[in-house]
This record gives sequence, structure tokens and C-alpha cells, in this order.
Amino acid sequence: MEAGEILVRRGLLNSDQAKQARGANGDGALGLVDAAVSLGFLERESALRVVGEEVGLEYIDLNATQVDLSLIATFPQKLIHRQNIFPVRRDNGQLVVATCDPFDLYPIDEASAATGLSVVPMLAGRHDIEKLIKKHLGVGSETVEGLLEQVDEDEIELMDQIETDGSELSEQAQEASVIRLVNEILMEAIDSRASDVHIESQASGLTVRYRIDGMLVPQPMPPEIHRFEAAIVSRLKIMSRLNIAEKRLPQDGRMKLRVAGREIDVRVSVIPMIHGESLVLRILDKGAMEFELLKLGMEEDTYKAVSELIEFPHGILLVTGPTGSGKTTTLYSSLIQINRPDVKIITTEDPVEYQLEGINQIQVHAKIGLTFSASLRSILRHDPDVVLVGEIRDKETAENAIQASLTGHLVFSTLHTNDAAGAFARMTDMGIEPFLVASTVEAVMAQRLVRRLCKHCKVEYEPRREDLPRDFPFERLSEATMFKSTGCPHCRGLGYTGRLGIYELLITSDHVRQLANDRASSWNIKKAGMENGMRTLRDDGWLKAIRGQTSVDEILRVTKGDESIAFDR
Repeated sequence: MEAGEILVRRGLLNSDQAKQARGANGDGALGLVDAAVSLGFLERESALRVVGEEVGLEYIDLNATQVDLSLIATFPQKLIHRQNIFPVRRDNGQLVVATCDPFDLYPIDEASAATGLSVVPMLAGRHDIEKLIKKHLGVGSETVEGLLEQVDEDEIELMDQIETDGSELSEQAQEASVIRLVNEILMEAIDSRASDVHIESQASGLTVRYRIDGMLVPQPMPPEIHRFEAAIVSRLKIMSRLNIAEKRLPQDGRMKLRVAGREIDVRVSVIPMIHGESLVLRILDKGAMEFELLKLGMEEDTYKAVSELIEFPHGILLVTGPTGSGKTTTLYSSLIQINRPDVKIITTEDPVEYQLEGINQIQVHAKIGLTFSASLRSILRHDPDVVLVGEIRDKETAENAIQASLTGHLVFSTLHTNDAAGAFARMTDMGIEPFLVASTVEAVMAQRLVRRLCKHCKVEYEPRREDLPRDFPFERLSEATMFKSTGCPHCRGLGYTGRLGIYELLITSDHVRQLANDRASSWNIKKAGMENGMRTLRDDGWLKAIRGQTSVDEILRVTKGDESIAFDR
């Protein structure tokens, strides 16, 4: 008997669906169930319950079960890794074990012989067991234990040919177990939607953290991984074509991967620390990115205003915010919205993060003199309509951007300022004449990213007035639907999945131009913008919290209060 026959007989699948699922069958006894679930034919839990009933095994939902982790120390790890079974609890002298293969109970006999206990098997999903293994034994733990008898086909394909120097360290980094371990770390990061992987050498050994939705999340790692530290670092250096013998100087590299048909760029930064080398891998997943202004989280009036601004024939549009606040995504989305055959768009970036179809992109190379400023001068001789300058860092770049706008070009760029109003003072501080800044900058948009509450586990609540900050819009509290985070398997216990932007759009009105020309303070410019209808980052954040898209804690985490201005309203 096999799973397909059971599901057809019990009415969960028809014969045609079972045939399709067999054609897409995955690994293991329940591969057909996985295939049928992915095809949308049935729910995994109901299928496992039915199969379990037929073979006499009770179904267990590991996501809702408290697992006794003390059992792991005395349970044979080779059975966990090779047979995908996991000890759950002791019950009246018996050991309850989760298995994902109801048709092979030989591993249960092995577990009984090894532990000396009567073992009761229960049926669980293979992916749920794998999540438990990664969570409690660490990413790549089966590789560290040396349990792989043969190398499976790599899940990650390195698109560039790698080169080795034949040294002992190089050979160690090319061992099958090390390759598999590094691939496990990368695959887990990609599956977790991580933007960065931090691999750090500490006095206690190697630590791995993933930056997920802007927050660093430590990853459990088996203690034995510390012995492979040098090999892991060397393997990553080889993959990104860096010098594995150089351990005293910082190095930067990149690698191209193909994962499940998707191309992924990884930028690698290596810096020597006192306990060894620290690596940060920036993951640029082209397949997961959506460059569409309408989906970034802008309020309807902000989106409408931005859509009008990016159609201007000339002028400068600035996006400000700290590193990692989504400025590049906003700019790319703006360019894609105006990208037409009759519009020539050229960008100069450091680095080019994503390649955009129909847009001409230049990679800055400061070492050979191809700076933002130098490339911008060349761009203006290339007959563009729209120019994007990755960042205005100095006076020369600012002067060239202003010159470009004065000669009939629309210029997009970024600045590092805390709010929109600060952009005018920042450019003036670079040495640009205030009248030039005032006459060319059409709008400045500051932005931040806040995490979206997980739709599966967010909980509605009524906040007490005393628990909210003084600048919260209390007049809208009666219409608010407020939620807070809790955590569930869908969000990996974090309470949040994905991010959205909060925005502060300062359009350069005549009043703002006059203030900028008069070298007015950022505070006065901000106040003038608010009198003209500008929402601050904080105000825009409160709208998202009131609507239940994010939490009050998130707004407090990423924005500064507008209390001094709020009291003047």
C-alpha cells in the first residue's frame, strides 16, 4: 500500500490528481503527499491524518507541541539525521518519537534498541521535523557530524568557475562536507528571506546571524562547527574569488549563485578581527524583488504626488534615509514606472545592485577614477532624459547634479540625512550656493522601513492611552484597529513577515524655496512643509499602526518623536 492509494480510497484525491502528483513525486514515502500539497490538491495536515489512520499512527502537529529537548542528548543523532525522526517526549515510561515515514518502522526498532525504551511512533510532516532539527541541532548539523555517506547534487549552483591555489587550507575548503555545510548556511538564509548573513569569529567560536526584515537573528549552530571555522571562511573566500592566504587586510568580493532556477548575487565583505576573520554576505535575490511604487506602502496621496514628480521634465528629486531604509528600491521603482521607449535613463551606482531591463547602468570604479562625479559628466554627453546618481557624497557630485538639472534633465539621487528638511542644509554644507539648491531641488522624500505584522498570528488589542507616546494621534484612537505581534511557525516566531515603507514627502513650495535660499534651519523648513500638508515619518507610521499593518513598537523603534512640533500645531 502507498500514500496515493490511501488518499484516493479515502476521497481526498481523485485518480487524475494522484497520477499528476506521482509525476511530480518528491523524495521519501510521503513524496506524493508533498507533491499533491504543492499542486493545491489537498491540505497537508488532513492528508497526514488520513494516512496515519490507515497505518495505525496518530498524527502530531509539531508546531503546536512542546518538545522535551533534554531527550536529544541521549537519542542517537544518526537516526535524527539519516532517518528524519525526532524524540518528542517521555510518556509513562515510553518514548514518543515523530517520524515522517509511516511505511518504514525499522528506525523505530533501532531507536528502541539504542535507548532501551519502548518507542511510540507518531506521524509528522517531513518539513516540520527538518525545522526542528535545524532549530535545535543547528544549520548543517548533519554535515558537521560527518553523517553524509555520499555527496548529493548541490542545491546551490555556483555560476562562476572557482580557482584554488592547491594549498592545504584550499583543499580542506573543497571537501564535500565543507561545501555542503556552506551551502546549508546559504540556503537557510535564502529560505529565511535574509538580506545579510553575518559569520563572526568570537573567542567562544563561530557565530552566525541572519538579518531578517532589518533585524539580526542569531542562528543555532552545533558546537562542533567551531573546528570547521577556517574551512568555512576559506570556502566562502574561494567562492567569491578572494585571496584565502590574506588574513590581515579587508577584502571585498562577490559571487553569483543559482538556487531553484533563481539567480542570486552575493556581495562578500571580509574584515580581520581580533579572534579571526568576520564575513558579511549581502544577498541580492533578483527573483524575490518587486520594483513597483504602488506596493511599497505609500499612502494614496503620497503615491499620487510622487507619480507626478517623477514625470517632471527637469529638476532634482532626492530620497534620504540611513543605509538599509529602502532608498534604492524606491528609486528603482520610480525609474521603472517612467521607463518607456521615448525616455532614455542612465544610472551611475556603487554598486549596481539589480540589473534593470531597458535602463543603462554604470558601475562606479573609484580606483580607476570612475567616480559618481566623473561618470555624471560623461552621462550628460550621452543625451539622457533621466539620470540617477547613486549618492551625492561631495561638492563635485552635487555641482554636477545641479548642472544636469539646469540643462533640462531630471535627476534622482540619495542623501544621508535623518529627515526630508535636512537635505537642504546638507547640500549647502557641501559648499553649494543656497540659491542653486533652492531653485533645483523639486522634492525630498525621507523614508524608513518597518516590519509588517504576521497576518497569521497578530493579535488585536486595545491600547491604554498612558501606554502610547504623547505624539500619538489620540483623536483617531476610536477608529483604530490595533494589533501586536506574538509569533508563530509562519514567521519563525518573530511576529513579523516582510516590510513596508513609511514616508515623509517634502515638496519644495515657494515658501520652502525662500527658506532654503535664506539658509533657514531644518526645523523651520520642516515646519513650513507641515503647514503645507507634509506628513512626518512618525505621522505616516502612526497611520500604518492604526490600520493594523504594523505595531506601535515598530514605529517607536525606527522613528523619532515629533513632540516639539506637535505641541505647536
